[in-house]
Amino acid sequence: MSSTAGGGTTQTGIPERLGVTPGMVIQELGWDNDTDDDLRVAVEDCIDADMVDGEYGNVVDAVLLWWREGDGDLVDGLVDSLTDLVGGGVIWLLTPKVGRPGAVNPADVAEAAPVAGLSQTTTAAVSKDWSATRLVAPKTPA
Repeated sequence: MSSTAGGGTTQTGIPERLGVTPGMVIQELGWDNDTDDDLRVAVEDCIDADMVDGEYGNVVDAVLLWWREGDGDLVDGLVDSLTDLVGGGVIWLLTPKVGRPGAVNPADVAEAAPVAGLSQTTTAAVSKDWSATRLVAPKTPA
């Protein structure tokens, strides 16, 4: 991953790097007062809508799952995030970076993903305090 000019951090382009495009329905789970509001706003600006919550009740194109050490069982959280996800959809697991309060051990993610039926594909820094891990759900037959 390349750094931005001047070494600063910016939300410009982050939604696009996450594969977020206008018109997508994005479900946000695990929001709390420590989540990155700039990232959230950037995603909502990109999709030109508010993200939906766990009560949405319809299919979504992707899930942003904010997760911290101590939030419970990660496998359960990942399985729950599959509830409304369209077949072949993407879960972006957002965890505090190593050394930050609530950081999740990357080995825990690597272990939990396949148990939940997901494949881990990419990890990227998305803000000063948060990293995102792309998890792909299996496609469902038509």
